[in-house]
Amino acid sequence: MKRVVLTRAALTLVVALIMTGCASQPDQPRTLRQALLALGQSAAMEVADSVPLQATSLRDQVLLLSPPGVDGRLTVDQSQLQESLTRGLLGIEDGPQVLDWQPGDTPQNTSQWLVDSRLIADGPRLKLSDRELLPYRLELRMRRPGDGAALWSSVINGAFDADAL
Repeated sequence: MKRVVLTRAALTLVVALIMTGCASQPDQPRTLRQALLALGQSAAMEVADSVPLQATSLRDQVLLLSPPGVDGRLTVDQSQLQESLTRGLLGIEDGPQVLDWQPGDTPQNTSQWLVDSRLIADGPRLKLSDRELLPYRLELRMRRPGDGAALWSSVINGAFDADAL
């Protein structure tokens, strides 16, 4: 009988520790990859909540991601940013279809949207007591393929930990 009580107590303790670990706040991004993935998720939510996409079901839309522009002062690869934006958009429940797009002739289709993005260094490094931050601005713009006019745009501001870059 004692053995069962100890096993139940041990099991209860283990379950409590696991649940405590799951319920705690996640650590802040420590690497560039983690920071870019978080930025991609934020950008995906901005795009998903955009007015043009609210007219119809999100899963019926096709988002064509143009190659992002990346400010060289950030030392972020274009492909890394493209991957994080793609992952963020594909991670949306009942989300849109997402395709990488290269400039060229794209057929007009009412369910297709071209998403342009630019990651820009937005000021000098900010020196804190324990680290340096590099401010950035991510500009997002959505338009129809073949049309230069943006039908929606948004800006996300933040800062990368300079150690991650």
